Amino acid sequence: MNLLNANSVVTSLGLVGVLFVLFIETGLLVGLVLPGDSLLFVAGVSASGTATAVVGTHLSLPVLLVTAPVAAIIGAQVGHHLGAKYGRPLFKRPDNRVFNQSRVLRAEEWLAKYGEGRAIVLARFVPIVRTLINPLAGILHVPAGRFLRWNLIGGVLWTETVIMIGYVLGEKLKGSVDRYLLPLVGIIVVLSVVPIALELRAERQRKKS
Repeated sequence: MNLLNANSVVTSLGLVGVLFVLFIETGLLVGLVLPGDSLLFVAGVSASGTATAVVGTHLSLPVLLVTAPVAAIIGAQVGHHLGAKYGRPLFKRPDNRVFNQSRVLRAEEWLAKYGEGRAIVLARFVPIVRTLINPLAGILHVPAGRFLRWNLIGGVLWTETVIMIGYVLGEKLKGSVDRYLLPLVGIIVVLSVVPIALELRAERQRKKS
């Protein structure tokens, strides 16, 4: 079983694996490399009529739609709490390329650019950012209650949107979905990385100017 492989997680651990990875990815900084988007997509496929033939495991769509947002929301809330209580010393390390003060400044810019609500909701759809934004929001003193409100909206929108995309495509493609599963997962991963690429490009342009 490979935690970095969405298909492996669903096949080996089923619903428990999906919920575990969602919690870790959104709640703990070690979850930066975990496959949130592709995992939700494969989980959606596993709830379709072609699940057994493609993924090898069948998940209940209603159960998935209820429990996946709960795991993602609790994980993010834990991340916010850890950031508020313990996070600032970690992000003060200048030698760490991921957890450093520039990340705190970028989070402040993100919150200022979109506003707290939009920033927290939109971050759900961007890999790495959805892991970092939770402790950083805690560090930046976003109140836990206000964070929870936007966390609920973002957690539900993200998980249920990607799950339903996987489910609908699984139903539409039926017997041929096994041939397209890996390309479709690849597309999901590429699309999820596009916002990061655009943000990096914008940052380079800002530095030049």
